[in-house]
Amino acid sequence: MKRLLAATGNAHKIEEMQAILRGLDITLIPMKEAGISPEIVEDGETFAENALIKARAVCAASGEPALADDSGLVVDALGGKPGVYSSRWMGEDTSYHVKNAELVRLLQDVPDEKRTARFACVMACVFPDGDELTAEGFFEGRIGYEERGENGFGYDPVFFVPEKGCYSAELAPEEKNAISHRGKALRRMYELLEEKMAHEDSHRQ
Repeated sequence: MKRLLAATGNAHKIEEMQAILRGLDITLIPMKEAGISPEIVEDGETFAENALIKARAVCAASGEPALADDSGLVVDALGGKPGVYSSRWMGEDTSYHVKNAELVRLLQDVPDEKRTARFACVMACVFPDGDELTAEGFFEGRIGYEERGENGFGYDPVFFVPEKGCYSAELAPEEKNAISHRGKALRRMYELLEEKMAHEDSHRQ
């Protein structure tokens, strides 16, 4: 396994994946660079289902191992919304600036202790032989009262991280990767891929 196709067109996600998987003897290639762009219908009801749908589609279209993630924001005061619909909430073409403003508006009367939220991420890796690996990670915090910070993307500017005393979008990329949902899920996936590669190597000898 020398190549792994990233089943996403999100450049920010690809950067995070490459940063954490760098130590493996694998080249992570964005699916578009590999000329793959299958029609993917994300109709799963959980992050794991959607991650597997994406990875399976890219693996089937390319005949190569594919890595996908599905992630989103779970807000307790909103009954877990936007959840698996995070990227499509209020419409796929709606800017996150507008989505973040709406989150703040919806929680305007909610006190600090009830503004709890977390980012959730499930990574899925699917192989041509039918083998499938999944790993998950969570990033706990609260919904803030305004947008802050220039780093990150999506809901990061309204996600306050109590342990850091700042918003997710105010963290440097390496700081965020160390504690984020995607960072945690990717580090677990790193371990699973390492085990799989070691197992394959031992069978070759």
